[in-house]
Amino acid sequence: MDVRRLHLLLELSRLGSMREVAETHGLTTSTVSQQVAALAREAGTALVEPEGRRVRLTPAGRRLAEHAVTILAAVDAARLDLDPDAEPAGTLRVAGFASAVRRSLLPAMADLATSYPRVEVMVHEYEPLEAFALLARDDLDLALTYDYDLAPASLRDDLVATELWTLRWGLGVPAGEPRGPFASYADRDWIVNSRNTADEEVLRTLASMAGFVPRVVHRIDSLELVDDLIVSGHGVGLLPHGRASRRGVRVLPLTDPPVLLRAYAVTRRGRDRWPPLRALLERLSTPTRHSSTGIDGVSDGD
Repeated sequence: MDVRRLHLLLELSRLGSMREVAETHGLTTSTVSQQVAALAREAGTALVEPEGRRVRLTPAGRRLAEHAVTILAAVDAARLDLDPDAEPAGTLRVAGFASAVRRSLLPAMADLATSYPRVEVMVHEYEPLEAFALLARDDLDLALTYDYDLAPASLRDDLVATELWTLRWGLGVPAGEPRGPFASYADRDWIVNSRNTADEEVLRTLASMAGFVPRVVHRIDSLELVDDLIVSGHGVGLLPHGRASRRGVRVLPLTDPPVLLRAYAVTRRGRDRWPPLRALLERLSTPTRHSSTGIDGVSDGD
């Protein structure tokens, strides 16, 4: 079987339409249809069937798509492992949120530059959902992402995540404000991230446990801008402990339940054997878990 056709079948199982697969891969819908039909001839069985104006995978097509995850990962691993002792060389495409780049990637890049000068690292700043999409299209080699213990992320089965570190989060309020229970902030305006839904999920979970529905007014990437909004009295929001917030912002601990951000290195299954990527993964810093110092913030754009 042609592995390129297997990849298209796997994308069809996830995206659900020939048109979306074609748009994702820069092909025409007719080309995708022809490739899936050719794969069906190779497999000796029908892989898709009509469903109104769309198509759906047959039971055999779904089973083959499940096998494709393992097959494609094995092909990647075999290709990248042909010379496992070769000196790492090549361009690594890495995307991540700002604090993981500062905390984990930059120290690793400094070490790589000394140990393996033929490895080049291209850095892009993206939120997790954006990075996952780039990984799925094979436009990235490594994504530095995060989720929260109260809002765990779900991964596609062809992606592999390695936890790097965790960080406690709290509630950011004006510094002079007396501390109260979480429910005492029910009537306040709230600030959440504009490009990732995880912190809003955490907020709504905490608010539900406290018996209220939060009024989300502001959607902001930059933690410094979140500070400014809090100081000027325009709202409150979740912030990391240990970060050097603007003077006038106090981060109250959340203990019932606590909130932990978890940072990950995510790769496509089978890619971690590629020497440049393996060298970088080995060098990613792993600070003490549940650290509360030495970070400039853990949200995109901080």
